[in-house]
Amino acid sequence: MSDLLGVGIDLVDVGRLSSAIERRPGLLDRVFTAAERATSSGARAPERLAARFAAKEATMKALGVGLGAFALRDVEVVTARDGRPALALHGAASALAQARGVAGLTVSLSHTKQLATAVVVAQAAP
Repeated sequence: MSDLLGVGIDLVDVGRLSSAIERRPGLLDRVFTAAERATSSGARAPERLAARFAAKEATMKALGVGLGAFALRDVEVVTARDGRPALALHGAASALAQARGVAGLTVSLSHTKQLATAVVVAQAAP
């Protein structure tokens, strides 16, 4: 069992994020990795992207920081071998997590056509 370092939650309006992406197409590349964009295609792409955006912001909250502490692309939602969502940290996000003693992050995603949410739990080694 590991010690709890932080919990973050975020809720994203799917339509609002979709509108922002339509107005500024470069936002996709600035916020999401190529792998995230590839796994978020198809009919449910807006919901999937919104859930991933929520995970990025929830990760910031779990690490105890706000927007600007690191690039949103530094947090990547990946798929674990068993099919569950997982987080991969890069760059400044990885350095911050290491400095804070984070041994692991757990993420849960959920979405409807209108809303997407993510919860992130940061754990320390026992």
